[in-house]
Amino acid sequence: MTPRTAHRTAVVAIGGNALLRGGGHATIAEQFDAARRLAVPLAALAGTGRRLVITHGNGPQVGFIKRRSDLVADLAPELPPLDLDMCVADSQGSIGYILASALGGALPAERVTALVTHTLVDPDDPAFARPTKPIGAFYPQDVARVLAAEHGWSVAEDAGRGWRRVVPSPRPRRVLETEAVRTLSAAGFTVIAGGGGGIPLVRDADGGLRGVEAVIDKDLTSAWLAGELGAELLVITTGVDRVAVDFGRPTQRFLDRLGADEARLLLEAGQFPEGSMGPKIRAALEFLAGGPGREVLITSPEGLAAALGGKGGTRITTEGDTDAAGSGARPDRRRALHGGH
Repeated sequence: MTPRTAHRTAVVAIGGNALLRGGGHATIAEQFDAARRLAVPLAALAGTGRRLVITHGNGPQVGFIKRRSDLVADLAPELPPLDLDMCVADSQGSIGYILASALGGALPAERVTALVTHTLVDPDDPAFARPTKPIGAFYPQDVARVLAAEHGWSVAEDAGRGWRRVVPSPRPRRVLETEAVRTLSAAGFTVIAGGGGGIPLVRDADGGLRGVEAVIDKDLTSAWLAGELGAELLVITTGVDRVAVDFGRPTQRFLDRLGADEARLLLEAGQFPEGSMGPKIRAALEFLAGGPGREVLITSPEGLAAALGGKGGTRITTEGDTDAAGSGARPDRRRALHGGH
């Protein structure tokens, strides 16, 4: 394997919803505004001497692209509908353009680049038989079921926020452009890669590659890429400022720090559901398993600047015990078994 980069590297995973803070129907101008706000703390992080690799989600956007494609195909049959791998590629181009333009206003524009990125998955991954990845807009349950019947979708309730289409989400096995990212990063470029988890590909028996109907979890791809790049820091943005135990309950407590062993216990106990914090904690644990000296920071896009300055977010490391915010107390392991979040 090619030697890891020696310089300090941070991988920052931006959720697809981060560009839609004005609502699910945010205009393109509003998405550019959101990206420019994100660019400020990202530029500050680059100012600490770290090389930045930016990844991003596409859950809302890829669903919008697919829905738009299907509607247009109904109106104009000569225009074929797009498969999900093409929709992921489409979202990588548009979101990469938005983020690169915004970052180019805060960093030297000629040193920011967005890559179309492909991710290899296993064709026998059980995820193909059990769609779980939410994409697109939120719907009331009755509307979602009507759309599912009309279009052959699988739909599911998403973390209490409404019903959405769900698609297969196989595990990332390899990011094909890893060496390109490594080379560009080592040359001082801020690289945008791994968009939407990467365009999902499988390898056929003859060695060829083909796209598949899936959307890969961007946090798992980000953790894999961060490990391969030898990054010391993985930042995952989400809808809350900090990770909590007993989320949404009277006993809810936010955590400033979380040890990897305790995070694994809480995950297994159901504190971090799959439709919410679960995939982010799992990605954090996979990244931290790569060795000492690594750290994961989980926070909201709005809280990113403060969290990078040590005044917010939840830090997960392989060392130290959980520290409940404001109390310095370790969570009761018996209470962890009651679930939540």
